[in-house]
Amino acid sequence: MSFIRTSVGNDVGEIILDRPKALNALDQTMIDDMHRVLLEWGDDDAIETVLVTSASPRAFCAGGDIREIRTNALAGDTAAITRYFAGEYGLDQLVAEYPKPYIALIDGAAMGGGLGISVHGELRIVTENALIAMPEVGIGFFPDVGSTYFLPRLPEGVGMWMGLTGARIRGADAVALGLATHYVPSADLDGVAQRIRDGAGLADALAEYREPVTTDLPLTKIASYFPLGADPVAILGGLQGAVGDEWCDEMATLLQASSPTSVAVTAALLEAGAQSSLAQCLERELHAAEQITVTPDFAEGVRAVLVDKDRNPSWTPATLDEVDPAVVARIVGE
Repeated sequence: MSFIRTSVGNDVGEIILDRPKALNALDQTMIDDMHRVLLEWGDDDAIETVLVTSASPRAFCAGGDIREIRTNALAGDTAAITRYFAGEYGLDQLVAEYPKPYIALIDGAAMGGGLGISVHGELRIVTENALIAMPEVGIGFFPDVGSTYFLPRLPEGVGMWMGLTGARIRGADAVALGLATHYVPSADLDGVAQRIRDGAGLADALAEYREPVTTDLPLTKIASYFPLGADPVAILGGLQGAVGDEWCDEMATLLQASSPTSVAVTAALLEAGAQSSLAQCLERELHAAEQITVTPDFAEGVRAVLVDKDRNPSWTPATLDEVDPAVVARIVGE
């Protein structure tokens, strides 16, 4: 069976993500099926617009099928790991270069791989239910799917903040930061989707939802404490030095809970990505994915968060101070 469904009508091709038990986490079949369909539709003159939606009320797409990747890593099946990430990143590149309007409707969780199949598209429509994050450092991995390209291009400090802490943001925040293009109340989303399916022009379908949105995120603090290119050890020290600041305490706790190696790798990848094309970032991410999935932290992080769910990983090394720069350089490919 396939975990995606498709429909075509009124010059609109719709891809419906339909793996609700896994919150639409992308397995190999979903990646392959989406890639095939998008290639076909890209050359089909009868299709002018692509719409990507979810059959689950809880999630757009919660990420990649990390549990299966861990299983392959433990079995030493590096070929399967490479195939998965090469396919996923190829799909992300296809979305970024798609020759027709590509619209993602996000009314729920969109994390990791879910951003890969949305952020790179032309329109990203979010609601108040949207929950957006790149939480990979918490499982011994790193923000991928081209995020090392798009995170450094967000407002000052935001990319490092999201990447190093796994912080979660809501729909209006995503629009304000540039990760999404339109904010639509959840109660109105079905109507917007139906107008698009009925062939209404995108300008008409979204005419009521072009007002700018605001965010309550502490952008000044984020820019101050998470500048691109900063050493994560220094970032953590700065947060810990802000005695009595509740937000800084919370961010320090998030940093310390994550894999130190993953945090260091993420900082290096984001710095490199700021000066790279999307294709270069995806190539670098593929190398890093192949390297980091064979480290102890990856197996341990996925175990703690997704397998045993005890949320108590044992990282190696245990602190940022102990991370070996040579290991980071090997993973990043420097």
